[in-house]
Amino acid sequence: MAVFDYAEMTTRNIGFVSETEQAMLRTTPVFVCGVGGMGGACLMALVRAGFSRLVIADLDEFEVSNLNRQLFATLDSVGRHKAEASRDQCLRINPDAQIEVLYRDWSDHLDRVLSTAKIVVNGTDDLVAGLRLYRGARASGGTVIDAYASPLPSVYVTRPGDPMPEERLRYPTRGKPIEAVTDADRAEAFLREAEHVMLNSSSRHHIDLDLAGEVAAGRRSRMSFAPMVITTGMLMAYEAIHLAIGRPSGTDCRGWFLNVHKPHVERPLPGPVAAVLRPLVRRALQRMIAG
Repeated sequence: MAVFDYAEMTTRNIGFVSETEQAMLRTTPVFVCGVGGMGGACLMALVRAGFSRLVIADLDEFEVSNLNRQLFATLDSVGRHKAEASRDQCLRINPDAQIEVLYRDWSDHLDRVLSTAKIVVNGTDDLVAGLRLYRGARASGGTVIDAYASPLPSVYVTRPGDPMPEERLRYPTRGKPIEAVTDADRAEAFLREAEHVMLNSSSRHHIDLDLAGEVAAGRRSRMSFAPMVITTGMLMAYEAIHLAIGRPSGTDCRGWFLNVHKPHVERPLPGPVAAVLRPLVRRALQRMIAG
């Protein structure tokens, strides 16, 4: 078996980052909450980039349906807890890494984790989990890297002082305790996010709208595709790297979409334009849901 050497592992990183910056990547703590699709892809990139202080959390076990997009899902890991299996594969890349695994009770450890990990990757697809992360990060001065539920790869970064998604997208959860969030709140928040995606990107041109309507109505599981999921995870990893080494980033709390079909970046519309178009988009979304 080969003998591991961190310097040898990361030698080809130098040039993209300096040796000093590589040392910063090695020692910067990152919390990846949800290591399935986008979170798992981001985690894989971070480990190979040389991040060595990680906390990872998940609720679920890998399933066969995850094999289409989740990088740590293999036939060997199906049936295993996602965070445990992901940790074990990460340690086969960098055995010197310190990786803490959290389970269903991850939120009980959140204050402790966020006291040191000021970079948070939201790899969850659950409203309540996201609220816990964002509210906890705000209280601790952390930054959350996230992506929209979109057919196009996307990324946005919410720094301390930025409006959280529930504020920016006008979720019904604003000012509401976590314990009081209802299924109706979940449904409305999902529609608010879908409205933002439709309004500010060309996503509608790159997906089956009939199936998307069934997803929005809760009649079908979300669609997911490896190129989109993995690309999104890579965009998230770049943002974590920028934060860890203090490089500026052009990504803000509104973020952007990467149109890989007609290659260019799509950024959110100016506020006045969005205000005019939003009612039209909302009606179109309602028609999609109604079928």
